Amino acid sequence: MVDDETRRDREANRLSARVGRYARVGTQMGGFAARVAGARLVGGGRDHDRNAAELTALLGGLKGPLMKVAQLLSTIPDAIPAEYASELATLQSAAPPMGRAFVKRRMMAELGRDWRKRFEDFNDTPSAAASLGQVHEARGADGQRLAVKLQYPDMASAVEADLAQLGMILSIHRRMKPAIDTSEIAEELGERVREELDYVREARHMAAYREIFADDPSIRVPEVVEALSTGRLLTMSWLEGRPLLDYRDHPLEARNTIARTMFRAWWHPFSHVGLIHGDPHLGNYTVFEEGGAPAGINLLDYGCIRIFPGRFVAGVVDLYRGLLEGDEARVVQAYETWGFKGLTRELIDALNIWARFIYGPLLEDRTRAIADGVSPAEYGRREAFRVHQALREHGPVKVPREFVFMDRAAIGLGGVFLHLRAELNFYRLFNEQIEAFDRNEVERRQEALLSGVGLRSA
Repeated sequence: MVDDETRRDREANRLSARVGRYARVGTQMGGFAARVAGARLVGGGRDHDRNAAELTALLGGLKGPLMKVAQLLSTIPDAIPAEYASELATLQSAAPPMGRAFVKRRMMAELGRDWRKRFEDFNDTPSAAASLGQVHEARGADGQRLAVKLQYPDMASAVEADLAQLGMILSIHRRMKPAIDTSEIAEELGERVREELDYVREARHMAAYREIFADDPSIRVPEVVEALSTGRLLTMSWLEGRPLLDYRDHPLEARNTIARTMFRAWWHPFSHVGLIHGDPHLGNYTVFEEGGAPAGINLLDYGCIRIFPGRFVAGVVDLYRGLLEGDEARVVQAYETWGFKGLTRELIDALNIWARFIYGPLLEDRTRAIADGVSPAEYGRREAFRVHQALREHGPVKVPREFVFMDRAAIGLGGVFLHLRAELNFYRLFNEQIEAFDRNEVERRQEALLSGVGLRSA
């Protein structure tokens, strides 16, 4: 890749940029927090709903990490009040794109003044825009069709400013005597969002997934063009495909083909090398066809890849087998392996509510939907409320940081299956992935894979 060290310093975590971000966000958030604290909102009711809607409105106008973090929080039972979670779940990750002046400045800063000569064609209008950057279609000097991802300016400063605001949001909730200690959640979210700013790291994530699925024609991963990439500019091969939601009304066989491939794309890396795609947003996948029918999926975004230690992966498998076989000792061991502490009978029962929801479709050896009569937006809400109620009585419980993105991704993946209205034997699909599970082998494979692409094991 292009040497990015000096360019990185120009947009480091600068005080002046953070102050500007605080000025834009902090005043509104501060006023919101003061009203909530003054009202001592410890229950539901009309005021609670109104404040939740106001918080969503504040965050929804932002281009940056705070909106992304808010969406992640909305999937974790009782990390924030239920009314807030319901509102924040409606936020969309798409944001208004930056204009041509930004594109010119970014490309010049990363590739030099003659950057256009390195492309046969470059579309100044973005094809997609999200919370941290936007994507442009281009053609390389060799005619190859490319996707060029540009990071928005001063994102490092915005991340640090917004993480401070996250602390304010969580402090509001602490005044309501929550059932969950969010301290490790905040640390995990901060670390993962900071990683998303590093496009060199994202390129390495992409290389790891290309290696994982090198022999699987149903899952396509872009190839990085290193000569046109830096820490804030990522150029990769363009993968042609259609949005996943285009297939909602296709025949069941077609929808099942997509869902089956999505299942493998998510669970195979986790069960074999301890990696997950931590942001299963619908915009991160497209479907490619062969002969007019869905043949597989394109995985498009690698900023939010979570690397897990072998012990955590083993805990996931142990919890599944404990629930399947009614082995309570194995269930408790799994929770302790993950890092849950001070477990009582009541806390174990509360955690089992959530575990049986997440694992439910994997425990029945039959063809079924992921859930019946539930919309994607409401997936997990009822169970989260039950967990919330149980932990209110017997908590609080500190959620281990590694659990955060595992939970988020599982909920997101379930939402994809609901959108597709897929009907599969999830039990058999899952057991295929863990059939020969061995923690030591997972750790060996992970070390070999990650060292080969320049990443460190968990």
